[in-house]
Amino acid sequence: MTLKIALLPGDGVGPEVLAQAVKCLEAVEETFNQRFIFKEALVGAIAIDKKGTPLPDTTLKLCKESDAVLFGAIGDPKYDNDPDAKVRPEQGLLQLRKELGLFANIRPVLSHPTLLDKSPLKKKVINGTDFVIYRELTGGIYFGEKKLNEEGTKASDLCEYSEAEISRIAHLAFKAAKGRKKKLTLVDKANVLESSRLWRKVVTRIGESYPEVALNFLFVDNAAMQIILNPRQFDVILTENMFGDIISDEGSVIGGSIGLLASASIGEENALFEPIHGSYPQAKGNDIANPIASILSAAMLLEHFGLIEEAWAIKKAVDKSLKKGIVTPDLKENSQYGTNQVGDFIAHNIVDIEDDTLMNDENIDLGKSTII
Repeated sequence: MTLKIALLPGDGVGPEVLAQAVKCLEAVEETFNQRFIFKEALVGAIAIDKKGTPLPDTTLKLCKESDAVLFGAIGDPKYDNDPDAKVRPEQGLLQLRKELGLFANIRPVLSHPTLLDKSPLKKKVINGTDFVIYRELTGGIYFGEKKLNEEGTKASDLCEYSEAEISRIAHLAFKAAKGRKKKLTLVDKANVLESSRLWRKVVTRIGESYPEVALNFLFVDNAAMQIILNPRQFDVILTENMFGDIISDEGSVIGGSIGLLASASIGEENALFEPIHGSYPQAKGNDIANPIASILSAAMLLEHFGLIEEAWAIKKAVDKSLKKGIVTPDLKENSQYGTNQVGDFIAHNIVDIEDDTLMNDENIDLGKSTII
């Protein structure tokens, strides 16, 4: 298979972690005889600085002409700390999602056995957690009409959803639940919001077409509490844009580091894959950013195109790095390994599972060779 992949490193540690994901995809190329064509473009604060806009036309054109987009991170303190800024890096990502029609954001949340003590939550609470969040990505309050009066003393943001917007992501979530533990939880605020009541109405009706999937409902405030109290109760969570943004970041505490969580943003024709962490500007250039979320985003990209064995090889290599403690300082205090070393280790350990018996474990650990 040949895939054209647009690389958007973005800001902060984005370029550093994205480089490790590319290393791993290059290892997949070599091991599994696939072909990936990479082309890089500007987005975010660096694009504003160089082109005056967070999403240049050339970047958008590249993304539309590619099979998939691999994204780094976006954001810069000089814009975060300026409430009067008219152009912001995040506008580029929101515009990109809209232009590419990326209506479904998919975020897996897992607890890894070797990292249970890294979470602030008790081991007995998080052990065995495995759920996925389906977040609607191109509607709701983030894209609704925004108003500010002339005095700057009164503002409003419109939260608006159509039945069609709800229906298309609901079908994806139900299909995912059908192939997992057959449970779907809709998270909303139907006791207060009219838009949430529409979500319940549409999702309930669609649920009748998936009788094997158990459907239940939680208000978002209760859902936020339940994710902390008993995350193992969840299988597939379906929710709207802003609620999904909040609870998916909350879910990161289960894994022990936000640097572990990958995501996919899917549309009818396009797909974008990115870590959920931000640009982490304090770590820029210090070789300490965790690249695993970016690497797992590359694995999600492979899964999207049906390259299941290749994606599994990346995940197995990530598991090995976690088990052996070859991780960045956010996961292991005083770790001697940096972003590049962790990326190198994982890339060197990507092997054909069918040839697993041929692996020389010592050489792999040293990054000398993947196969004898």
